[in-house]
Amino acid sequence: MLIKILGGGCKNCQNLHKNTLEALETLGVEAEVVKVEEINDIMAYGVMKTPALVIDEEVKVMGRVPKAKEITKILKEYI
Repeated sequence: MLIKILGGGCKNCQNLHKNTLEALETLGVEAEVVKVEEINDIMAYGVMKTPALVIDEEVKVMGRVPKAKEITKILKEYI
């Protein structure tokens, strides 16, 4: 599983990254988590508002920071 955190490195982006790692730990699942900070790369996903959560090249959340519990629920679709 490849998870991408899209955003410029702001506090919300950092919180999304932290919550994603917490969700993975809760599930006991390993995944590659990558931060994408280049604006052109972010826009290639059609994301106009960050932060965004992309799982296996599918945008799942954008423009807000979901709690770890919500991310856990989303990740269960992929395991």
